[in-house]
Amino acid sequence: GLRRPRGYQSLVMVKEIHSASRVIIATPKAIFRAHLDPEVLVKWRAPAGMEARIAEFHAKAGGGYRMALRYPDNSDAAKSTADSDIVRIRFVELVPDELIVEAAEFESEDPAYAGTMTITTQLSPVTGGTKVSVTASDVPPGISEEDHRQGMESSLKNLALLLE
Repeated sequence: GLRRPRGYQSLVMVKEIHSASRVIIATPKAIFRAHLDPEVLVKWRAPAGMEARIAEFHAKAGGGYRMALRYPDNSDAAKSTADSDIVRIRFVELVPDELIVEAAEFESEDPAYAGTMTITTQLSPVTGGTKVSVTASDVPPGISEEDHRQGMESSLKNLALLLE
């Protein structure tokens, strides 16, 4: 019969899902726009301790951008260059004021960061603001759930501070 080769389990990647959410005192329209304006996006998308630079920005489904996330103080964490993570983002689906679906791919030689992660941002009106729910699926195995959730929560906090 057919036998699995030894070590087969280690080759099978577990597809991780990480999520975070926050109620932001702003309209869904303002939050949606903050995702599609590169001058606003650059101010909130990078988690605490990082700086973002955005290039090649096209705000439409099928468009996207290239973002460099720099670690000014901790280059050991960088995935792409000596001090940065470089990620290509493609807008898969944009439903105005409701939904943003992005495909994110890290530029990295390390297979632990390979593959396309899907980031889904759902905007739901609630009393006094908008619930912003972010879910990342097919997360590369090199990104720990704890670090990723902290990063997403930090970005949502930045967005709240910018818009509230």
